[in-house]
Amino acid sequence: MTSASPTTSDPNGSKNKGSGHHTLYMIAAIVLAFLVAWIFPHFAASLEIGGEIFLRLLTMVVVPLVMASVMSGILGLGDVRKLGKPGLAAVGYYLMTTVLAVTIGVIVVNVFQPGVGVFSAEKLAESTAAAERMEIAAESASEPPSIGDIFENLLLMLFTDNLLGSMVETQLLPLIVFSIVFAGMLTTMGERAETLRTLVVSINDALLSFVMLLMKFAPLGIFCLVTSRFGEAFAAGEFVKQINQLFWYVMTVLTGLGIHALIVLPCILWFFTKRNPYQFIRQMSDALLTAFSTASSSATLPVTMECAEKNAGVSKRSTEFVLPLGATINMDGTALYEAAAAIFIAQIYSGVNPDFTFGLTEQIVIAVTATLAAIGAAGIPEAGLVTMLIVLNAVGLPIEYLPLILPVDWFLDRFRTATNSFGDSVGAAVVDRTFPKEVATAS
Repeated sequence: MTSASPTTSDPNGSKNKGSGHHTLYMIAAIVLAFLVAWIFPHFAASLEIGGEIFLRLLTMVVVPLVMASVMSGILGLGDVRKLGKPGLAAVGYYLMTTVLAVTIGVIVVNVFQPGVGVFSAEKLAESTAAAERMEIAAESASEPPSIGDIFENLLLMLFTDNLLGSMVETQLLPLIVFSIVFAGMLTTMGERAETLRTLVVSINDALLSFVMLLMKFAPLGIFCLVTSRFGEAFAAGEFVKQINQLFWYVMTVLTGLGIHALIVLPCILWFFTKRNPYQFIRQMSDALLTAFSTASSSATLPVTMECAEKNAGVSKRSTEFVLPLGATINMDGTALYEAAAAIFIAQIYSGVNPDFTFGLTEQIVIAVTATLAAIGAAGIPEAGLVTMLIVLNAVGLPIEYLPLILPVDWFLDRFRTATNSFGDSVGAAVVDRTFPKEVATAS
């Protein structure tokens, strides 16, 4: 790639010049945003437009960048058959980390038991009324989908009958499948496809340059995003009360996410690459802070790709192939959250309904369903709430209790999105080792 700034060839190397200051600016923006939201909550709402503009600028480049980067990565292999080993490694990594995340979620919620004896009958009645107002009860009347139904839907998500429609709706999975197949076909056409190959690579380089330009304004955009969201919560006057009421639930989810992001994923990174995992976290810090601020894996994808290649020294081919795919189907944080939230609701329901049995079998069903549902979750803010309906239905839990976790969902969403993005970047570093050496070092 022809870039204005040099890339780092040393996988344990330092960031580009000035990148460390940029990270500090982003951290300062988040801290300052929280203080402004706390002290001037009503003023904070006026900054929402600035945050929305920044989020839209990030989101608008996602679809063209995903298609161009995936095609560029496949074309860079020279022979589509060389994709086999990296492709299998990527899928294997996604499955392994998602299963580990769900397992951690199940374990921590059973250890903390945040739903035992927490809510009064009055609070549960309020939750049921809230669910009726939100018309969630209408969802519960439908036939709960089986595991087979979920798996069938996931397969159908790989394909689209309208490519332009998928672009408009930001359905990345069928776009990635099309890009892989189309670019693979181009590798077999020889000189006849040379013009197209040059065009794809040029578009990809131009889009990445646009992302680098956009990131110069990231501290300001992040300040507006975080200030407006926290300001809204503080202005309502319920944020501290809600955190106190759901303290053990929040701590359970954060503990699970912390174990996965700060222990499990670093161990996987070190085991497969022998890289310093905490230096790698520092190299990916801009992407993680953006993920926390936007609560959107898709919107963060351009930043993740830039950080992985330029700061962490991951090869261009790995970032272009692994990261777009990971942002679509690798949802470790979401899977962990959904498993923990479902069992939390089950613990509450067991306390008011002695006839409800919730044993090992039901927890396994929740784990499997959370894994499949997380893969199908869209990379947008609070998409996990939609797939939570599937998880609750799978074991017959009342959807009317879902509003119990809504007050803090937006807050936890930021942590699970950061976990998702970090899991993607670790995957890119791990899969990078499976690319043929003679092409993995080329640019």
